[in-house]
Amino acid sequence: MHDVDLIFTLAWGLGIALVFGFLTQKVGLSPIVGYLIAGVCVGPSTPGVEVNKEMANQLAELGVVLLMFDVGLQFHIKEMLAVWKTVVPGSILHIFAAVFMGAVAVHALGWGWTEGIVFGLAISVASTVVLLRVLADHHELHTSTGHITIAWSVVQDLFTVFVLVLMPLFLRESGSSLAWVTAIGIATLKITALILLVFLIGGRVVPWLFHRIALTGSRELFTLTVLAVALGMATGSSSLFGVSMPLGAFLAGMVVGRSDFSLRAASEALSMRNAFAVLFFVSVGMLFNWRIWIEAPGLVFTSLAVIVIGKAVVGVIMLLLLRYPLRTALSVAVALSQIGEFSFILATQSRQLNLLSETASNVLVAAAIVSITLNPFLFSLTGPLEKWLTKYPWVSRWLTSFVAHGHGIDNEPPPKMEHSALVVGYGPVGQTVCTLLRANRIEPIIIELNVETVHRLKAAGMTAIYGDVGHAETLRHAGIQDAEALVLSTSGIQSVREVIRIARELNPEIRILVHTTYVRESPHLLALGVDHVFSGEGEVALSMTTYLLQHLGATPEQIDRERTRVGETVYGTLPMQINESSHSSHPHR
Repeated sequence: MHDVDLIFTLAWGLGIALVFGFLTQKVGLSPIVGYLIAGVCVGPSTPGVEVNKEMANQLAELGVVLLMFDVGLQFHIKEMLAVWKTVVPGSILHIFAAVFMGAVAVHALGWGWTEGIVFGLAISVASTVVLLRVLADHHELHTSTGHITIAWSVVQDLFTVFVLVLMPLFLRESGSSLAWVTAIGIATLKITALILLVFLIGGRVVPWLFHRIALTGSRELFTLTVLAVALGMATGSSSLFGVSMPLGAFLAGMVVGRSDFSLRAASEALSMRNAFAVLFFVSVGMLFNWRIWIEAPGLVFTSLAVIVIGKAVVGVIMLLLLRYPLRTALSVAVALSQIGEFSFILATQSRQLNLLSETASNVLVAAAIVSITLNPFLFSLTGPLEKWLTKYPWVSRWLTSFVAHGHGIDNEPPPKMEHSALVVGYGPVGQTVCTLLRANRIEPIIIELNVETVHRLKAAGMTAIYGDVGHAETLRHAGIQDAEALVLSTSGIQSVREVIRIARELNPEIRILVHTTYVRESPHLLALGVDHVFSGEGEVALSMTTYLLQHLGATPEQIDRERTRVGETVYGTLPMQINESSHSSHPHR
């Protein structure tokens, strides 16, 4: 019977999620909305097919664990430490602000203070699965915004562990100050012991284990080892140390990510993580009870106002006070303005302890569904909202000076140089471009949003500006009026259209070079006024053609001719520009 339930739940849950996910994607909405609708369709509150809710919840938890393990694989400890000093106080204050707003709001509607505080705690914790999906869909997962958001979420998860430990003390008459201090101390020791055990012992044992398994040459054994490590450390962390399984899986991923096997682990063993993660959204939709909109509409809308608006406003203010750029503040705050799995964990324990009513639980589910549905759409509006907020020059100047001063960066205007070029981003492409520019007596002025990179470049004697290239004030401050070229060395720069427009306004004669990932983006960028587009796909094709022709003994003339022909096939009209530029002379080269 259980086997039938499992297959039935998987088949209907994933099948209906596929249908509604495809439909919502076609109409321009996030597939998350479709997955939630699918959950409502197969849930107990709607007629028709009904799947096993408990089974779906267990499968969804497996998806969350695998997803967090994958995040840990790609999230390095240096990235965490780079934002830790600001994220820890910011996230904790953000939680307390959300608790205060939630408690006051529901108390005004007739609830008691104890239930209001517990309800506030539940709506203060964002869904890690949702923010990961939103960040990934908008290509922000591996940016500074993604690092800050994930670190913020990890702090919230750790705070949730403390809350779950301390919550039973609400019911104890003997809950003295000593009992509270003891409980907090025990929770702190458990978490500290877990982290030390994972990184000191697991950091040695896990790579050794993977090495031994890799030597066998068995792909199945390697996949099994990855899953065993992920699930074993997740369940072990929960059983022995009382933390959530997703948090344990995240730490396990960080351990594997520090080894030489992280790429293979991500590519081979976690192909099913997205399918199981979809079931998380389906399981949330299954909890929905439409009657709550009739029984307590005021509570639902009040909760949504606190989650979507209150948390976002407080988050933006805190991140600006922590001296982050406006775009980062808006993106992080909006990504955290929803609730999900940890809210339900808190609500479930609160219900068991009679600290939360059934009505409150239904309100949380309704608020979760709406906030999760709105979150991808609201996140996509952060760019336009930033443009609207900074359309006045004095606002842009204030934000630029405010952020730079807060990070201890002295953004003095660069001295005027005979020949200079602005290079946006200092990744592998940016580093190579800067090296070649300096070798040819052209001074690169680097514009970066990574504070540590700017500090390092300044210490090395290079000219670096901390700021967002999408702001006219940043480009003006960097000296775009006198620069000969603007090099967008990082693919996927947000609001590239706006960057190009501002650059042309400030210096109509500047030469703009753009690095992009896909060839299909080239015509659009050229239409915006870019001089040259260098695509990763196109350059690889041209390089492979050159190598093969040289290996086959072709003459330089044949190589040039074939490179032009292949380039025209790949780029259209663009490669002729690239080919001509490669033969053009520059007075300083």
